Order: sequence, then C-alpha cells, then structure tokens
Amino acid sequence: MSQIFSEVNSDFPADYTVIDIETTGLSCDKCEIIELSALKVRDYKVVEKFSTLVKPEGKINSFITSLTGISNDMVKDALPITSILPKFMQFISGDILLGHNVSFDLRFIKHNLKKYYNSDLANKSIDTMRISRKYCKMLSSHKLSSIANFYNVSTEGHHRALNDCMMTHQIYVNLKDDYAKN
Repeated sequence: MSQIFSEVNSDFPADYTVIDIETTGLSCDKCEIIELSALKVRDYKVVEKFSTLVKPEGKINSFITSLTGISNDMVKDALPITSILPKFMQFISGDILLGHNVSFDLRFIKHNLKKYYNSDLANKSIDTMRISRKYCKMLSSHKLSSIANFYNVSTEGHHRALNDCMMTHQIYVNLKDDYAKN
C-alpha cells in the first residue's frame, strides 16, 4: 500500500473512494470487522454508497457496543466477512482509498483478504489525518472528531462507518479548499 499524498504534495485528487470500518478491537489478528462502509466520490461529490454490518465469529464486547452503538443483536443476521468482502472489493475497484488513519482500516481489510482469499490490496491511499498533521498545526488533536469540529462538520453518529466516511469526505474537501495549490 502506498500513501500518495506525499507524492502529489498539495494536489488533492477529485476521484476516490472513502472507506471506514468498525471492529471488535484494535488487533487485526485477534479482532474482527463488524461494519464496512465506503463512498464512491467523483469530482469531490458522493455518487454511490456501500455500507453493511458484518457478522463476526466472536461476540462484540460492551465497550465496543458503547463506542459504536453496534450490538450483538444488530449483527446476528448480518452476512460474514467472507460474503461481504468480494462485494466491497468490487465497489472500491482500483480507486484511490481515502480514510482517516486509513492504515488501520487497510490493515484489517488486507488481513481478511489474505486470510480468506490469499490476495492483497494494491490501491493507493490518502490519509486525512496525515494531511491534517501536515497543514493544521494549530490543532492539538488530529482525531476525526477534532478536525470535524474545527471545520464545523457534524460529528453526529461518529464511530459508525458510513457516518465516519461522510465526515472524512467533508474534512478532505475542506482541507482541499484551504490548502490545494491554485
């Protein structure tokens, strides 16, 4: 996986797919994806959405339910990651993947691709957290909610994957408007 933002300096690509996941914890070896979402963006406008809950093999603990709002009951009838991942891969295709701390999401996705399909993910990626750290030095925190608050982007539904995709997209457009070379 390569980060393209450092290669393109302050050029902000207009076509990309925003991704976000929710998981049962921080370790891709021990934890599972419980929600997978993406927004296909063309010319900085959302043109298509992908979002689904994922049925994990294990249980979702109370901390994760409290953080995300996703309960064991919500995912009991969801499809497993093996049924969802091929559809997700088709949706993202060869797009540049945009995310906030995107390496976290990509680690989980790559782990599952390797584990179940013996394949890899070659998409380039852009990380709004890295962009924020580069340009928004006035911020003491570069968490998604902190940057959203800075740009007056709604944080309603934070820690649900589709809502976080929308926040990340809006933050990226704001960063582009503020810092892209004219």
